[in-house]
Amino acid sequence: MKETLRLHPPVPVLVPRESMKAVTIEGYDIPVKTRIFVNVWAIGRDPELWEEAEAFVPERFLGSEVDYKGQDFELLPFGAGRRGCPGLAFGIANGDCISSDASQL
Repeated sequence: MKETLRLHPPVPVLVPRESMKAVTIEGYDIPVKTRIFVNVWAIGRDPELWEEAEAFVPERFLGSEVDYKGQDFELLPFGAGRRGCPGLAFGIANGDCISSDASQL
């Protein structure tokens, strides 16, 4: 499930945010009131974060503690924090049902 969400997030770009104050992140100056977009699709395919980033390798998460609930910023299919997707639990439960039904075939 995590590998599918890494390569095919439900929404490729998260809802935009606006900076409340001027900050510097990784050497980039972000002025106050700047609209910020998080490209989850690109993060999931970043070769600096993922070995064989374009390949579908479900085993990559075996024994891994990377979580899709927004705690690990290399995997953000549902956003993060208090503005994360309210449908996260429903989406995961739905995926689990589909997976269990498919295993019966």
